[in-house]
Amino acid sequence: MQRDELVRQTINQLRESLLVNRVALYYFYSKWYGQVTFESVSSNEYSIIGSTGPDDCFNDKYAAMYLAGRVRAIADIELEAIHDCHRDFLRNMQVRANLVVPVLIPKGLWGLLVAHHCQAPRSWSTLEIQQMQAGAKTLATAPCILAS
Repeated sequence: MQRDELVRQTINQLRESLLVNRVALYYFYSKWYGQVTFESVSSNEYSIIGSTGPDDCFNDKYAAMYLAGRVRAIADIELEAIHDCHRDFLRNMQVRANLVVPVLIPKGLWGLLVAHHCQAPRSWSTLEIQQMQAGAKTLATAPCILAS
């Protein structure tokens, strides 16, 4: 329960401070397979709880980048050079701008903290990226998450 409450508080605070439609935690339950286990949404129409992501789109190559601390800020999915499977996946979730930060614990990549802006393109500021990284660090250093 303590872990769940920490995740909820973190993603709610991030959604409110970033003024986005959705902040979600994509939790890895096995090697590079996971699902959205928590979300904070501005409206129920943006809910993606339980989403497992695109099949075969997230692979060892991308996992290695996030394990190395990669932060991915996409201002406009329609203009960004991304794989078609990724673009289609984001379109299906009504995403127009995307910000992804890894949650890294000593055991490895625990999850991805994701912010979605749905109505229009959005350039992510350095401060917004830092806020997401701080949220990921809050989760990654919490004893209740380290033990999970």
